[in-house]
Amino acid sequence: MTDAPEQDAPDDQVAAGAHDEPVVPDDLAFDVESLPGGALGALEAVLMVADEPVSAVRLATVLALPTARVEELLHELAADYRGEHGGRVRGFELREVGQGWRVYSAPALADVVGRFVLDGQTARLTQAALETLAVIAYRQPVTRGQVSAVRGVNVDGVVRTLVARGLIVETGTEPTSGALLYATTGYFLERMGLSTLDELPPLAPYLPEIDAFEGVDDTGRTIGEPV
Repeated sequence: MTDAPEQDAPDDQVAAGAHDEPVVPDDLAFDVESLPGGALGALEAVLMVADEPVSAVRLATVLALPTARVEELLHELAADYRGEHGGRVRGFELREVGQGWRVYSAPALADVVGRFVLDGQTARLTQAALETLAVIAYRQPVTRGQVSAVRGVNVDGVVRTLVARGLIVETGTEPTSGALLYATTGYFLERMGLSTLDELPPLAPYLPEIDAFEGVDDTGRTIGEPV
């Protein structure tokens, strides 16, 4: 007795299986629709703890919902916060930035929020830090020695501050000297309100090319240190 030949699944079943979504976490033991506030409430809870923009695909995976459904919910929340559903306009809004979604304070209330954030705060970036950050942003990846050569002063302390603030990060080493290379982070783009570095204002032509300072890291010291 021979086995019956396998039959191909109907085309409509194959098509349906090819587009099933989302990828459901194995340990998901609840249905978000049954939680207080339903899927909208669950989505809000996740967005409230996000410290960076979150993509709709990632949210869909976390909530075990189709991506298209999550995108609908995101737009519904954004409209609700704007008061488009008959409710009051909120002091915050949901925006899509940097390939993801995040809750922000409303731009119209920037002055009030600014007063709260800056009240008593003395840890703002110094002029030296801003200048160093600009050199790194426009000429990345660069070494501390190269940035020092552009600015004409030692930038070791400033670079440590920028790393601590999460605005720049080590991205490897320079092949010839082995000096650490630095570049801006996604947090830098977020703080600047940019999606990519291509959106930076056209300042780069006014900065010297980093190649002009090749070898500045080979001496083992930086600008401003005694010989």
